[in-house]
Amino acid sequence: MAILRDNTNHSSASLLPLGLLNFFIYGTMVIFAAFFQLYLKDIGMDKFEIGSLMAVGPLVSLLAHPFWRRLSDRGQNLRFILLIMMTGVLLMGHLVFKVDTFHMLYLSMILLFFFQSPLLSQNNSLILGYIENTDQKFGTYRLWGSFGWTLVALTAGPIIDSIGQHGISLLFSIMLMLGIGSALLLPPIQLTTNTPAIRFTDIVRTLQNKTFIAFVIFGVLVSIPNSINGIFMPLFISDLGGSRFQVGGAVFLSTIFEVLAFVLLERYLKQKMTYLMGCLTLVSLLFALRWELMSEASTPLQIIFIQVLHAVTFGGFFYVGTKLTALILPRPFRSSGQAVYTFALSGVSGIIAGFLGGWIFQSFGPVLLYKMGGSLTLLGAAGFGIMWYHIYKHENSSIEHHTEP
Repeated sequence: MAILRDNTNHSSASLLPLGLLNFFIYGTMVIFAAFFQLYLKDIGMDKFEIGSLMAVGPLVSLLAHPFWRRLSDRGQNLRFILLIMMTGVLLMGHLVFKVDTFHMLYLSMILLFFFQSPLLSQNNSLILGYIENTDQKFGTYRLWGSFGWTLVALTAGPIIDSIGQHGISLLFSIMLMLGIGSALLLPPIQLTTNTPAIRFTDIVRTLQNKTFIAFVIFGVLVSIPNSINGIFMPLFISDLGGSRFQVGGAVFLSTIFEVLAFVLLERYLKQKMTYLMGCLTLVSLLFALRWELMSEASTPLQIIFIQVLHAVTFGGFFYVGTKLTALILPRPFRSSGQAVYTFALSGVSGIIAGFLGGWIFQSFGPVLLYKMGGSLTLLGAAGFGIMWYHIYKHENSSIEHHTEP
């Protein structure tokens, strides 16, 4: 990141609003992630309609991310751009909760996702800009976000229930306005993401790497059921008679140990391709076990406890996958590789999960939905296992070749 500002160091006290900003942004996000599907159900939408609506997000993000990144680089004021995005989310969110036709809801959701989808990456860039040349750590402010996510996940359900039909829109608006207020309290700073544009030729060269393409395809197979769970797990709990508090509890347990999982992986995981590929295969099998347990769940409490596996499965899968991307590809193509990997596992998987998951849930129910998820995950795990075997065999052949007299 290129920083364009004066040399004044910001004290910890002056950066308190930055921590609050992260708290309120992540708190807003969890309201949307955990409870918005229940709102859509309450206004009469079926599972397929909900899934297709949520699938719009990854699609819109393809245009939203480069647009806002370019605007940030040209304006050299990330805080101002972030304020525009948060204001857009506030206004579009207000519109989403006011429209009364499916077509208007779809249009307003497209606009909402346009402002919302790049919000976290923009916020991360802002943190890095403020802590540059200070003794502050990025993880400290990320923990503020984790605290906001977990606390709001636990408390939002009872608050929404106590307020009534408009509870989610009111809580969503309050959190966003507090976030905007926190951003306004930040000291002035001029900075730009200055992220090098990924060239189309690099993308093409990356896609010509057969090992990487196989790796991404198997990753998508494992990622689709995880995206399905993220969209439809609150509806599954609701169908079993669960409350919003129980939905929040499931989200809370799925994320509370996530930070610990990343810390342990960073500290103890060996940076060796065969070791990482073996770990990815095992994590994928654990994912399959998780979906099998979900298909057998018959009470909200069972679903809540199954979500504890999220820290190991999601944390391990995406951490190890990111590391492997860097090892599979030559250094000049690693940035484009990470972009392709992220788009495939977040964008493509999210789009498929919304449409396919919504259709299966609506037509055949949650048991078949999670059984299908387990089958897709096992296919991905088998693919990773085959890749591990070929890499292991190649490494051993290289060792034997070098040790021959």
